[in-house]
Amino acid sequence: MTDTPLLSIVIPTLNAAKTLPSCLAALRLAVRAGLPHESLITDGGSSDSTVALAEQAGAHIVTAERGRGKQLRAGGQAARGDWLLFLHADTILAGDWVSAIAGFIADPANRQRAAYARLAFDDDRPTHRLIAAAANLRSRLLGLPYGDQALLIQRDYYRSLGEYPALPLMEDVVLVRRIGRRNLIPLPGVTAITSAGRYRRNGAALQVVRNWVCLGAYFLGVSPDRIARFYQ
Repeated sequence: MTDTPLLSIVIPTLNAAKTLPSCLAALRLAVRAGLPHESLITDGGSSDSTVALAEQAGAHIVTAERGRGKQLRAGGQAARGDWLLFLHADTILAGDWVSAIAGFIADPANRQRAAYARLAFDDDRPTHRLIAAAANLRSRLLGLPYGDQALLIQRDYYRSLGEYPALPLMEDVVLVRRIGRRNLIPLPGVTAITSAGRYRRNGAALQVVRNWVCLGAYFLGVSPDRIARFYQ
């Protein structure tokens, strides 16, 4: 890691000790490939070993007010890199993501665009594969990738869009809508393998319905605070 990172990887956490080590282990590919970067953990007050694990991995710790939108925003503001990669703590980047990111960064036209990864789950049941396929189709057709799919964006462009809003929910939808479908590019050969835990806990069908109800409510003008209370 150099003193002038090209890429800042921002990971919001809250009691993520079970998933964070795998997430950070996948990022070692950047070290082996010699990609100048920094890892920023924006923690919302974890009571488990999340912060200790992050420190052991050499990540920088940013303390933020609890809430994914607030934590993403704080991490982006603390980042020193010219490019930002926002990643969830229960997500593992798979494939040659370093080369894909380096290729995206190298194209000057992409300084006014953003990129995301293909979604997959860590549970290979047919239902989960179907949900991931639908999410990937949604990303291509509507320009609405989930936050689980990671987001790569140039820092000045990101800030010109107003950054992630400090919302309790829908912060990812707000930002990608500002970017616009035509400016959202899939990273070739890169998969974001994310936890299917909420689908296992709540039931896959119920979770899908809940997601779509929340999205529909947002587009109908319901406040993110009310949507978050329903979601939780």
